[in-house]
Amino acid sequence: MVPPTGDGGSPAPIDRPILEFLQSRLQATRQVSRATVTDASGHLELQVVFTPSYYPAAVDEAQLTVRWYTNDDFKLHYREQHADHTWECRWDRHPNPHNTRDHFHPPPTAPTPGEDAAWPDDHRDVVALVLEEIEDRITALWSE
Repeated sequence: MVPPTGDGGSPAPIDRPILEFLQSRLQATRQVSRATVTDASGHLELQVVFTPSYYPAAVDEAQLTVRWYTNDDFKLHYREQHADHTWECRWDRHPNPHNTRDHFHPPPTAPTPGEDAAWPDDHRDVVALVLEEIEDRITALWSE
């Protein structure tokens, strides 16, 4: 049996090679100003900071935090910081008492419980889906 990670997300360890793969791919895009694999929050994760020029001035910072586990559980947490509020949502796959294993915590506050959902199996497909939803959000911000 694999020991728990202690972060409440999954009983499996973080999959560092997947985080590093995603880091190299995302860092190579102009939309990302920085992608860093870190354990500064106490959990190994990929922190992605989006380039400010892709957002209207009302958004102070936008970032995506990725935790991917060796059993393909994950947490992808998107957050925008505005002067007077935070807008966030989260795509998850992990065992929990509040939803099915695959679920979504919707914006603007990413409440728990979330909404049951179904996500692709492959990490590349999950990240592509999330990035597409972030693009839709950016488009909506520019049309406000």
